[in-house]
Amino acid sequence: MTNLQMNKSTMAYTLCAIALLALPFGYDNRTILFLITQVFIFGIFAMSYDLLLGFTGIVSFGHAMFFGIGAYSVSIILDRNEPTMFYLVIGAIVAMAIAGLVSFIAGILTLRLKSHFYAMLTLALAGLFLVAAEKWRSLTKGNDGFVLQIPELFRDRTNLYLTCLISLIVLFFLVRRFTQSPLGRILMAIRENEQRVESIGFDIMHYKVIASVVSGVVASFAGVLYILSLRFVDTSVFATEVTLDALLMTIIGGVGTLIGPIIGAGIIEFAHHWLSELSDVHWIFERWIILFGIIYILAVIFFPRGIVGSLMHMWGKKRYKKHNQTKNEQKKVAS
Repeated sequence: MTNLQMNKSTMAYTLCAIALLALPFGYDNRTILFLITQVFIFGIFAMSYDLLLGFTGIVSFGHAMFFGIGAYSVSIILDRNEPTMFYLVIGAIVAMAIAGLVSFIAGILTLRLKSHFYAMLTLALAGLFLVAAEKWRSLTKGNDGFVLQIPELFRDRTNLYLTCLISLIVLFFLVRRFTQSPLGRILMAIRENEQRVESIGFDIMHYKVIASVVSGVVASFAGVLYILSLRFVDTSVFATEVTLDALLMTIIGGVGTLIGPIIGAGIIEFAHHWLSELSDVHWIFERWIILFGIIYILAVIFFPRGIVGSLMHMWGKKRYKKHNQTKNEQKKVAS
């Protein structure tokens, strides 16, 4: 991507961010604002998954583990102490530290081998955390979960909306800078051809572990924001469906694009909301997951690279064709 293209994309992202920042002051539908807040949260979560899948080529079947670690760490600390900003920050730091440690251990144990070993280990670890959350009732209240108090600042939905949006913006630009750095370029090279990268002297395991840790930490932060929005936690945050949601968001939006998973999160969250609301119209909408599956199939057929990936590919082909036409015209004039 050239500097001019980067400047144009940054300008477009900035304009979208300004519009979203102004939205709650001119639109007071609490349901839609809550739904958009969920889009921001799952956009962060899907973006962390894209960092693994799209930029490093690592598949994770247990990414919900990091999301759940973030959710439970903050919930337990706020439940056991006063619901103040101090304990919220402590809880977020603990969550990201645990997630970073777990992702580091998982990476060290498996990333020396093929990536599917990482997928299976994360799936097993996610199952382990799920069982621990179900059985350790004195700490987690088991499957029943528990309601928690949050700092007064975030009891106002507008403040929470703005916090989630600003978090998404900051993390998006930080992760984008990470992927465009020399380290990010090496990760993309590993995704394309591990053997070639290793043959020129890079220790690919170190870079894979770094990607795993960064992805796990970002996912845990999404879990922190998720609990602030619900004010309730139960074992569902460790469910495999949470990982599958992140995978679908990434594939529908566009693997390896960063902005694609955010768009995918918006599509999935709004589709879930609107299809569920239509249950009063016809009984078929009570099985909204069937209709959502149809939407997913159509998206894959018409946008095989994801929505953003396909649009970028079409735009690239158009620019390439135009560039070739210009070169041919110049050659004719010169001759």
